[in-house]
Amino acid sequence: MFGFGKTSPLTVADDGRIRARFLVQHAGFRLDVNLDLPARGVSALFGHSGSGKTSCLRCFAGLDRPQQGYLQVAGECWQDSERGFFLPAHRRAIGYVFQDANLFPHLSVRSNLEYGQRRIPATQRKVALDQALELLGIGHLLERMPAALSGGERQRVGIARALVTSPRLLLMDEPLASLDIRRKQEVLPYLERLHEELDIPVVYVSHAPDEVARLADHLVLLDEGQVRASGPLKETLLRADLPFASEDDAEAVIDGQVCGHDADYDLLELSLAGSPARLRLPHAAVPPGRAVRVKIKARDVSLGLHRAEDSSLLNLLPAAVDDWQVLGAQVLLTLRVGEQRLLARITRYSFDQLGIHAGQALWAQVKSVSLLAP
Repeated sequence: MFGFGKTSPLTVADDGRIRARFLVQHAGFRLDVNLDLPARGVSALFGHSGSGKTSCLRCFAGLDRPQQGYLQVAGECWQDSERGFFLPAHRRAIGYVFQDANLFPHLSVRSNLEYGQRRIPATQRKVALDQALELLGIGHLLERMPAALSGGERQRVGIARALVTSPRLLLMDEPLASLDIRRKQEVLPYLERLHEELDIPVVYVSHAPDEVARLADHLVLLDEGQVRASGPLKETLLRADLPFASEDDAEAVIDGQVCGHDADYDLLELSLAGSPARLRLPHAAVPPGRAVRVKIKARDVSLGLHRAEDSSLLNLLPAAVDDWQVLGAQVLLTLRVGEQRLLARITRYSFDQLGIHAGQALWAQVKSVSLLAP
């Protein structure tokens, strides 16, 4: 058999993608996935408990060996069952962050980080210790022991330890699941910084929709060990054939750019690509020019044929009808606002009264906007 004694990756053509094919059969469970993911940004594996998210991640890491498998990461082949090649976990250039930080309790923060760094020869280190400390905001914790850290601090140290191994791929298995809401809000901005400042692809497992909406670029929906959908986050959330759009809390995620702040009313103003409209929402000041991500729920969008001049709603956006789906007594519409798309849920009665048709110009009246990435 080819490659059983080989302890380094095989070089393959680098097409800027992560390609994975895993077939794992256990008693009562079968994982059968074929993934084509971007080799930059955050790809989220999303699904209910038991859908195969963690099993898939363990295959990426080499902790589980599928009966059939192939894995290519940005120009390196880590396994290919057809050729009998399997790179063991300790030879894969991965960083793995678990639900629990799993720090060595007898070592200080500094020693925990240095332990991770020693896995990589100095000549191959791409993420310096000082860089990881700054990105995760933990420089002041170096001499503390894990028992003296909060849950959020421990998880940030765990992420930093994964980073100083200079991974080609960062795997995160529900890293915020064990934290309360306050600690999650503490850690999320640091995860966003990793996204913005490091060119390391991340495969992120979560069952929390808000985490996925805030962090992910690419979304994979897993169900009973199979891929139900895979694609760019904003497009996948709008797909009518998926449960995201048909559920009561259906929402769209759009990108904006901070263009102003009204200090008298504490309102943040955002511009939208390709649209003259502005979004305004109650929020503290954010530096002008900052790219932000917001979500708007379909149930918070009503429609009008004309711009309401006497409405209490802050956000009245010119929109065009893209598509719609009848859901019983309601209709879910996809609207185009500039270069982006929103969802609106209205009754079939209102749909008929407004004479909705493809391409129709309307005003989207937005009741509530939530900032995901300040």
